[in-house]
Amino acid sequence: MIATLNGVVSEHLKGMVVLDVRGVGYGLQVTTEDMGRLASGQTAKLYVYEHIREQAHDLYGFVSLDTKQLFEQLLDVNGVGPKMALNILSIGNGSEVRIAIAGGDTKFISQAQGVGKRVAERVVVELKDKVGLEGVDLSTTGILQGESLLMKDEAVEALVSLGYSPQDAATALQNIDSSLPTEERITLALRG
Repeated sequence: MIATLNGVVSEHLKGMVVLDVRGVGYGLQVTTEDMGRLASGQTAKLYVYEHIREQAHDLYGFVSLDTKQLFEQLLDVNGVGPKMALNILSIGNGSEVRIAIAGGDTKFISQAQGVGKRVAERVVVELKDKVGLEGVDLSTTGILQGESLLMKDEAVEALVSLGYSPQDAATALQNIDSSLPTEERITLALRG
């Protein structure tokens, strides 16, 4: 099993980069975002997912381990194969895709090539509570709380760390006075 490859990006092909690792060129399918990051002649380390079938041995490369993990989560969804998962990850960066899944934004997910409404709904249903938004800065997500943008809020972050989705945390805190101390807001949200 290949876990990572370190080498020099020798060329870009359609949807693929060739990574030269000591004279051996590995063709890795990558997301649109990673394709833009990997310039020819640049040294790169890619996290690798191998997809072995009877007729093919495909390699998928990711600059970020977090993106590779999201890719593997997408593969767990019934009806989503590696190419479809890569297409989903190519409609935005990893954080945007996680936010779309957690927020139930099937319209955003169905923008991916080959992804219909039913598959997008299945992705949301199966992964909504699994995508984990701990590493996402909530102030940049665009998740709305009432009319105002949900800013980075310690109470929301605390509820998310306890297993709430960001939307559920925002809903739980919606009718609680934001001027109260964070601990009190969390306690009231947990009681509600």
